[in-house]
Amino acid sequence: MRILVVEDEIGLAEAIGAILKKEHYEVDISNDGQSGLENALTDVYDCIVLDIMLPKMNGLDVLTYLRIKKIETPVLLLTAKSEIDDKIKGLDCGADDYLTKPFSIGELLARIRAMTRRKGIIADINPKYGDITLDIKRGELICNGNSVVLGRKEFQMMEMLISNAGQIITKELFVKKIWGYDDDTEYNNVEVYISFLRKKLTMLHSNVQIKTRRSIGYCLDGAK
Repeated sequence: MRILVVEDEIGLAEAIGAILKKEHYEVDISNDGQSGLENALTDVYDCIVLDIMLPKMNGLDVLTYLRIKKIETPVLLLTAKSEIDDKIKGLDCGADDYLTKPFSIGELLARIRAMTRRKGIIADINPKYGDITLDIKRGELICNGNSVVLGRKEFQMMEMLISNAGQIITKELFVKKIWGYDDDTEYNNVEVYISFLRKKLTMLHSNVQIKTRRSIGYCLDGAK
């Protein structure tokens, strides 16, 4: 899952980013509203953490423009203000939730999970398919009591495959959601990481296989 953090307090932004990465999220950081908007308009993110008080363009203007452009990514607003009017204004602009500074990391993570869950994105349960389970907290793939640690991108790709079981995921979608941009060199990386995942499934003696749909993409097979 890919998250955009738009926060001008550099220390806070980096701290949030570090925590989210530890939770196996892919994170991009913008320190002003203008660059945050440019990143958000790519529509590659599963969630946006957006401060209201930003240089160059405030968070409410960023959010309003995103909704005008039909970007429906869940947005969690951050602000030092606690007045009811500010909360109402943010929600009216299209925010999905609102968190007042200072806040605990635990509450931030819980709100992100709640938002993404409402949008149908698996964020706080361990996805399963056939005889395999993806342990969100440990970053491990489990099969019949055995486990293997996955690298970050391996984890994200397997999460996409399991969460979209029965559907074909194209290379383009893997690149968009995991690398965040369209680059021919990344298409080769997709094949490399698929190869890594296949080897780990074999190590676990799983019945699940990653099938290639030539010229289309990849899907899981082997559920019973």
